[in-house]
Amino acid sequence: MLMNNYRKLRKIRKVYFGYEEIAKVLGISFDSARVEAGRFVKYGLIIRIKRNIYVLREVWSKLDREERFLLANILQVPSYISLMSALDYYRITTQIQQDFFESVCLRRTKEISLEGVMFNYTKINPKLYFGFVKVKDFFIATPEKAFLDALYLSLLGRYKFDKTSLDYNKFNLNNLKTLAKKFPRRVQRAVKEYV
Repeated sequence: MLMNNYRKLRKIRKVYFGYEEIAKVLGISFDSARVEAGRFVKYGLIIRIKRNIYVLREVWSKLDREERFLLANILQVPSYISLMSALDYYRITTQIQQDFFESVCLRRTKEISLEGVMFNYTKINPKLYFGFVKVKDFFIATPEKAFLDALYLSLLGRYKFDKTSLDYNKFNLNNLKTLAKKFPRRVQRAVKEYV
């Protein structure tokens, strides 16, 4: 019965799903779908991302970076991909991150480990929660904002990154200077050292 239901669940063609999709595919009630989801998790067939959000284990193993960015956005709401994860995505850094995704958020700083993948969230001042765009289905800092987030947090002693690994020629200097004006003066002064 469980494997028969799992075969039906595999028909869901989304990166993630919830009780609604389970209920629909299996033809059961919402409450029964919740119980069934727990059973699937117990047997390792699906992975619980957070309450009412699941991923098929076989899908999880094939997720690309952008799909994991989407899950990072969902794990902590609101948040956007930033720091070295964004700079790596834009090919501005030589530091490549494997199974480690960094985001900036408005809620508390925390790390979430899921199946060997680390999702790291760093809280930022609400006044600095801007400068991100939607790419496909996920939110990510612009290259300049990702750099400024990293610089700001490093000046606060809350983040370490290798500034020598960056290709500063890839930044839009006008955008960088415009965004930097919204940051504290010491960030603005530090920007002048790098560009």
